[in-house]
Amino acid sequence: MDPVRGLTGLARSLRAAGVAADASRLAAAVGALAHVDPLDPAQVYWSARLTLCSDPDDLPRFDAVFAEWLTPPRPVPVMAPVPVEAPLGAGPGTDGTGAVERVAATAIEVLRTRDVAAVTEVERAELRRLIALLAPSVGTRRSRRRRPGGRAGIDRGRTMRAMLRAGGEPLVLARWRQREKPRRLVLLVDVSGSMSPYAEWLLLFAHAAVRVRPFATEVFTVGTRLTRVTRALRLRDTQAALRAAAATVPDWSGGTRLGESLRAFLDLWGQRGAARNAVVVIFSDGWERGGAELLGTQAERLRRLAHAVVWVNPHKGKDGFSPETAGMVAALPYVDALVAGHSAAALAELVTVLRTA
Repeated sequence: MDPVRGLTGLARSLRAAGVAADASRLAAAVGALAHVDPLDPAQVYWSARLTLCSDPDDLPRFDAVFAEWLTPPRPVPVMAPVPVEAPLGAGPGTDGTGAVERVAATAIEVLRTRDVAAVTEVERAELRRLIALLAPSVGTRRSRRRRPGGRAGIDRGRTMRAMLRAGGEPLVLARWRQREKPRRLVLLVDVSGSMSPYAEWLLLFAHAAVRVRPFATEVFTVGTRLTRVTRALRLRDTQAALRAAAATVPDWSGGTRLGESLRAFLDLWGQRGAARNAVVVIFSDGWERGGAELLGTQAERLRRLAHAVVWVNPHKGKDGFSPETAGMVAALPYVDALVAGHSAAALAELVTVLRTA
């Protein structure tokens, strides 16, 4: 690949991801590339990162785009047409075909509301398809950066430069508007023993969220320790992504120390910007083996940083549920919404909550 053409494509992908990699920064990146070994990925990475990024928020987006930029494109599989089975004697347009469709629609609706922990092996494939079709995302937020256009304010610099070019004659006032940036979505998935029947499905939901906005979504697992699985879930193939995430998590089906895990998240990632003004979703049943007071303290700390905190408890969708576990009682005052996540229908409702958060 021509290095200059490759950097141009990288800058184009970065701009699509929200990084202001304009022509001047691209020129700087091309100039820097002349002083490094273009066959050494590490040297290319640092020269491009130092020249194309201008904001701390750009760094995770750059890492994600650069990783995809280095990955060769995969061949697109050719899908063979799936034959439609029909009952014998039921030709097109007859009542038999309609009955089959109604039965299939009813079966799917029943599966949408069924607890994911109780589905059979036969139903798992269809349920995976339903959850993978969800598109979890959150809204946008205003950036400090400005761009021409709109009516938010007068751009004095552009107005004065236009007047100078016109010999001092007053022209139409140039105006600016604030840029909109995608708000970050952070998902914390409890993978402890009590959440093991739901952990796989919640990671599948997280994979759907990463597919929608790979540069504005972060996913961590919490149990006895904090593990970042965002990079694994960025794989396009769902099963490969889940296998990679599971291989990354060392405390799968272990104990629960939500307070310590949340403190580690805030110390390592929250203060650095991952949680700041983000929508943070905690998937957990609230069974805390550590100190509930610590969980309450960290939940309060998280609430001060985040735009909104949503707690997803799979048991909320069951009759007689009451948030009485020690972890839920400690964290609930700092939660904006408590929703269920035990079925595909409940996860679809969660998507609606996230869009309006």
